[in-house]
Amino acid sequence: MQQLSTDRQDQIERFIREHRRATVVELSQFFKVSEPTIRRDLEKLESSGKVRRSHGGALALESAAPEPPVLQRLQDCAEEKYQIGQAAAHLVRDGETIFLGSGTTTLEVARNLTFKKNLTVITNALTVANQLAGNENINLIVTGGVLRHSEASLTGHLVEQTLKELRADKVIISIRSISIQEGLTSDDFLETMTDRAILGFARQVILVADHTKFDKTSTVRVAPITAVQTIVTGDKVPAETVRQIQELGIEVIQANTETT
Repeated sequence: MQQLSTDRQDQIERFIREHRRATVVELSQFFKVSEPTIRRDLEKLESSGKVRRSHGGALALESAAPEPPVLQRLQDCAEEKYQIGQAAAHLVRDGETIFLGSGTTTLEVARNLTFKKNLTVITNALTVANQLAGNENINLIVTGGVLRHSEASLTGHLVEQTLKELRADKVIISIRSISIQEGLTSDDFLETMTDRAILGFARQVILVADHTKFDKTSTVRVAPITAVQTIVTGDKVPAETVRQIQELGIEVIQANTETT
């Protein structure tokens, strides 16, 4: 009986992966079992990170494709990232100390800090440092570290050691992939420890991410999604995903990304 159940769950997973989504009614009819049985199967599949439950059914979990270098991604979802950057910058108050991580969306946050006063920005991103270097209203601290060329970011022990000597009011970061079940994941093993140190650097962690980062997983698990307190994104993220994130006690801010 247990083997039959396991075999059916494997078949259900393949069905959902091939069709991208499926309802309980549809699965019940296709596999000729009761709807309560299908719901139990979906619960087990979700708990093992193989599908994501949705209202009345389940969705396939996608694996994120390899990410191009940061300079090649500048035009991807450019308007959405601009609006996200603007919304995240509004969360920063004059006089605060913030950590700003690497990535194209965090770079948009940096571009929107122009009118902040008496701000201290700590960063391990050379793109962010270059953007803020000419702003006399910002006290800029660049961590040491080993250069990750594709991201123009500094990683490793020197970054972690620098963070031990400093403090910040807020951390603003991006991440490769976001999944409610699998959490925050990345595709770079060496950067993982640095990312974990950054996540623990301040009491408030703000994650900035465009809609393409959600409901996907990458190779390396960095932290559970509950490691962040606020997510700033656009208005293209599925409503069901937003609802499930909010149910975990995480604030979700959605910028209006419609072009005019």
